[in-house]
Amino acid sequence: MGTASDFTITFAVNSTPAEAFKAINQVNGWWSEEVKGKTDEAGSVWYYHFQDVHRCTIEVAELIPGKKVVWNVLDNHFKFTNDTNEWIGNTIVFDIAERDGKTEITFTQKGLTPAYECYEICEGAWTNYLADSLKKFIETGKGRPNAAGKPRTEYEEQVMAR
Repeated sequence: MGTASDFTITFAVNSTPAEAFKAINQVNGWWSEEVKGKTDEAGSVWYYHFQDVHRCTIEVAELIPGKKVVWNVLDNHFKFTNDTNEWIGNTIVFDIAERDGKTEITFTQKGLTPAYECYEICEGAWTNYLADSLKKFIETGKGRPNAAGKPRTEYEEQVMAR
């Protein structure tokens, strides 16, 4: 469990926990088409980049089918912050549970707090990628990941303009 100030968002989807789990692990279907590596195997390491704006290396730390996905951020670089290494050492957790005939997903990035310079941008981007893109990907099979080199959110457009 993270602290009260860790970034957390909870949303419900019309699907089974198993379908949600499968979709979360297909990261290129909802976050970015620029993901390289295996995202659905515990112990594997994968890479994300969005132009020169954001790059990170993520380890799949734990997979509990239909219940939980845990990632560890091994390396990270932001173009738009003074501390370009924010996120390093963060743990990202997707908790999946069945509630009232729907599947509830709670996303927590342990370590992403308002003290981070990137917080406002990351909060807006995660909210878009999770409550919009991932939700659509789970429910319809079509998410809204950023395409290679193209911003998807207002925040990404602002960052690219810097």
